[in-house]
Amino acid sequence: MNRDQIRGASRHLKGRAQTAIGGLAGDPARQVRGAVNQVAGGAQYAYGRARDRAEDFAEDGRHLAHEVRERADSLIDDGRHYAEAARHRVTTHGRRAVRYADANRTTTLLAFVGVAFALGWLARSSR
Repeated sequence: MNRDQIRGASRHLKGRAQTAIGGLAGDPARQVRGAVNQVAGGAQYAYGRARDRAEDFAEDGRHLAHEVRERADSLIDDGRHYAEAARHRVTTHGRRAVRYADANRTTTLLAFVGVAFALGWLARSSR
C-alpha cells in the first residue's frame, strides 16, 4: 500500500463522516463537501492502486528481462560449445584424410581422376 492509497482512503472516510454529520445537522453545504471528499478520496485511492500495479508490472518486466538474458547467455554458451566440438571434429577428420592420402597415394590419385572424369562427363553437353 502506498501513500496515495492511504491518503485516498482517509479522505474518503473523512468525506463519509462529513456527509453523515451534515445530514444529522441538516447542513447541505457540509454534505456536499463530504461527497466531494468521498469522490476525491476514492479517485486518489484508485490512482494509488493503479500506481502500485504499474510498479508490480515493471518489477515483473525486469524479472522477465533478467530471465531472458540468462537463457540467451546459456544458449550462446551452448552454441559456442557445439561450434568448438564441430571444429574439432572437422579438424580431426581433415587430418585423417590427409594422412590417408599420404599413405595411399595411388588410390587417392585414381579417386581424383575418377571424380574428374565423372564431373566432366556430367558437365558435357548432350548432342
